[in-house]
Amino acid sequence: MRKSIIEPNLKEVSESEHDWLNLEALAQVEISSEDEAHPVEAALVPGGGYWQAAIAGEQTLRLLFDKAQHIRAIRLIFHEDSQERTQEFVLRWSADGKSYHDIARQQYNFSSPDSRRELEEYSVDLSGVTALELCIIPEISGGSSRASLAEWRVA
Repeated sequence: MRKSIIEPNLKEVSESEHDWLNLEALAQVEISSEDEAHPVEAALVPGGGYWQAAIAGEQTLRLLFDKAQHIRAIRLIFHEDSQERTQEFVLRWSADGKSYHDIARQQYNFSSPDSRRELEEYSVDLSGVTALELCIIPEISGGSSRASLAEWRVA
C-alpha cells in the first residue's frame, strides 16, 4: 500500500502577488488617537510593528491619497495577545473625501490561544479612490480595550 499525507490547501497570498503601494509617499494619514510607543506608520510598512490607540473605544484611521488611486487589493492584519474580546471593523472608500461606501464590515473573536490573529484580504476593483477609512470598535461590549492594527497594505 502506498500512501502520502495530503497537505491542507491553505494558500496565503505572497508578497510578490501584489504591487503594494508606498503609503508613506502617496498618502496622508488621519487618526483619532495614537499611543506614542506604537505610531500608525508602523502598521503601514512591512515589519514595522503595529499601531495602537492611546485610548479605549472606537477609533478611526483614514488614508487620504495625494492623487486618486486604482485599488485592487487591501490587506488588514489584527493581532491580540492579552485580552479575549469581540472586535468589529468597517472598511470604507471614497472618491470625493465626503461620501464613503462600505467595502467590508466584519466581527470576529480574539480568544487565547486559538484566535489571536485575524487576517482579512479583499480583492476589489475601485477606481478614483481618494480616501480609505477604517473604523475599529475594539470591544463591541464596551470595556477598556484599545484598538490596534498590525498591518494595513493597499495595492
